[in-house]
Amino acid sequence: MSNYKIFIIEDDPWYAEILSYHLSQNPEYEISIFETGKECLTKMHLKPDLVTIDFSLPDMKGDELFTKIKDFNPQIPVICISSQEEITVAVNLLKMGVSDYLVKDEATKDLLWNSIIKIRETQSLKKEVEHLKEELGNKFSFQSTIIGQSERLKRVFTLIEKAAKTNINVSITGETGTGKEVVAKAIHYNSDRKKKKFVAVNVAAIPKELIESELFGHEKGAFTGAITRKPGKFEEANGGTFFLDEIAEMDISLQTKLLRVLQEREVARLGGNESIKLNVRLISATNKNLTEEVKNEAFREDLFFRIMGLPIELPPLRDRGNDVLILAKHFADDFAKENNLGSISFSKDAKEKLMNYGFPGNVRELKAVIDLAVVMCENNEIKADDITFSSTKRDDFFINRNKTLRQHTCDIVKYYLKEHDNDVIATAKALDIGKSTIYKMIQNGELDQE
Repeated sequence: MSNYKIFIIEDDPWYAEILSYHLSQNPEYEISIFETGKECLTKMHLKPDLVTIDFSLPDMKGDELFTKIKDFNPQIPVICISSQEEITVAVNLLKMGVSDYLVKDEATKDLLWNSIIKIRETQSLKKEVEHLKEELGNKFSFQSTIIGQSERLKRVFTLIEKAAKTNINVSITGETGTGKEVVAKAIHYNSDRKKKKFVAVNVAAIPKELIESELFGHEKGAFTGAITRKPGKFEEANGGTFFLDEIAEMDISLQTKLLRVLQEREVARLGGNESIKLNVRLISATNKNLTEEVKNEAFREDLFFRIMGLPIELPPLRDRGNDVLILAKHFADDFAKENNLGSISFSKDAKEKLMNYGFPGNVRELKAVIDLAVVMCENNEIKADDITFSSTKRDDFFINRNKTLRQHTCDIVKYYLKEHDNDVIATAKALDIGKSTIYKMIQNGELDQE
């Protein structure tokens, strides 16, 4: 979590240090002290989260400084601290929009502490509302978010609709890059939980020693470095949906604790005794075969049955037929719109090149390929030479249901010719076929020697 930046503008150094020392008891607070309004204004580019101002500064009055701060960023909360007890001053400042007005006395530092807590809570709620509005604004007719018309994708749409109507747990499987999180969000934002949070955690992306604390939270002092209480992701998702990605990567001992949380529908933070009731819909995802993981004793069978719920298998892009071209056009139009490039078209050879490639990186790889192709193309038309495949995977040959055996054979020979710098003899040896076979394919126009 990033620090919460607080600017204190106070011309009394001793009083400023008192406030700073008191607030710094919260390790999340990053305090900066300024003696004049002008000094503060020169540092506003550092983007403070909150500002406290003394009403009577040597270079300007509090109302003038408040106006200048708001001119810089209208969203910054400002607390005025003053030795003046005149009601009219306080009323005028509050009318102007200060978040709080505090009179200097022995209780000021505690009042300031509580005021900042309330302001942060309000800021957090506003961010959550803005996040929900953004998510709901961008989504979710999921048919417009998950692009494609293939029969296998239509089957996925049917399952999403069924999942959205109930609170059943959902398990999503599919290769990397097939859009598992997109499907999870589609379910959430079409369900009756859509006004609550969608919280995603990728198990593989978090160090094993931190994952338990991340999921379940911890109390202050639960372990070295636990300097404050921290709610876990399950708590954060309460009332909403918790998306647990790459669940097969979870350590077997942690699987036991996860099973208990799901069975009891409650969680206890590390180092704490309090049980927190949960109302969370779990959507899990993996690119592994969990049945095989259970057989190999790498995944608990009882947890497998607990999370399985409604299974949704996402097809790899290579099995979605013409969806490749539909998605390619969608990504090209999106990228062109973002960069003011106009409408993009695809040549016939570009379409053939896309359809003949296996996309081991699936939809994610296709998007990267198309973004680059849009940049490289001329006259807003993508041609075959503009399309570059740079997958790091060695899955060079995929079964394409639109190809004949002869076409697959040609693809293999083409690949090995390229690998051997068009040396027919070396290629024939590598494939254990006669060199005359290759020459005949070249003569028939099935192979192009570059």
